[in-house]
Amino acid sequence: MRFKGKTAIVTGGGRDIGRACAMKLAGEGANVAINYFSSSSGADETVRAIEAQGGKAFAMQGDLNLPGDAEALVKKTVEAFGRVDILVNNAGGLIARKTIAEMSLDHWRAVMDLNLTSTFLMVKACLPHMDSGAIVNIASQAGRDGGGPGAVAYATSKGAVITMTRGLAKELGPKIRVNALCPGMIDTEFHNVHTAPEARRNVEAASPVKRQGTPEDIAHLVAFLAGEEAGFMTGVNVDINGGMLFS
Repeated sequence: MRFKGKTAIVTGGGRDIGRACAMKLAGEGANVAINYFSSSSGADETVRAIEAQGGKAFAMQGDLNLPGDAEALVKKTVEAFGRVDILVNNAGGLIARKTIAEMSLDHWRAVMDLNLTSTFLMVKACLPHMDSGAIVNIASQAGRDGGGPGAVAYATSKGAVITMTRGLAKELGPKIRVNALCPGMIDTEFHNVHTAPEARRNVEAASPVKRQGTPEDIAHLVAFLAGEEAGFMTGVNVDINGGMLFS
């Protein structure tokens, strides 16, 4: 129970990677605050599952592009659990695949806000309540390699998260460590919506491990980076992609 008595906030915690992270941290003893935007049933189900295992959690809807919603989430977390020790910035998405020629300024800004501004606002809201602890950002392999077709905005936003992670590590140390993950092809709703099945089979065939990743693969690494075992790691963007990209 390495996180017993600690409190974690997981954004985008209603499904897939966010849900797996919330379950993993709660299973290790953390109290968990779960943010969701539209996945209310998934978030509520995650809370019930955590409570059934004897843990403590709550779910709260919020648009983390809005400062007030980010601040409200942190306020409720502190009221419920007294502190913030771990922040997992998982909220984000592609929205739609669009080339630069097809892309409107509104789409560009929406993707940047969803992936980058939300991370900024959550870090800013949490800092007054974090005397120590860890921030773990979910970036992407797209931030390393530019992403697939129609993903320039998404890849750019995730590349910015990678750079933000390095800058925050310098600014917030030694009290707070800041690291990120750069997941490759993970079996989630993201790829159900945005990636053709044949493309996923091709990635599986080309990968040294011959499979897609799972949300639980990501959650295990998030828990490691949030814990004391990773106490000498900060500013690191860890590739977790089954060997599809080495950086």
